[in-house]
Amino acid sequence: MVTVVSMPKMGITMKEGKLAEWLVKEGDTVNEEDSLFVVETDKLTNEIEAEAFGVVRKILVQAGETVPCQTPLAIIADADEDISGAL
Repeated sequence: MVTVVSMPKMGITMKEGKLAEWLVKEGDTVNEEDSLFVVETDKLTNEIEAEAFGVVRKILVQAGETVPCQTPLAIIADADEDISGAL
C-alpha cells in the first residue's frame, strides 16, 4: 500500500513547518512508529513517526526546507510497488 507522508499540522495556528532533519533515507525500511523526520515551528520541535510499514521509496522535500502543512514529504510503499500515481 502506498502511503504519502505529509507535513503535519500540529496546532490550530500552524500554517507551515521546517523539515529540520530526515532520520531515514531513501531505501530504508520503516515500521509504524519509527521516527522519520524532525519538524521545527516557531513554537516547538518534534519528531514525526511513520504511520505505515514499508520502504522509504522517495523523499520529496529536502532537510532545511519550510513547506505548508499537508505538503507531501515522502512516499512509503512496498519495495516493488508502483508509486508513479503518488508522484
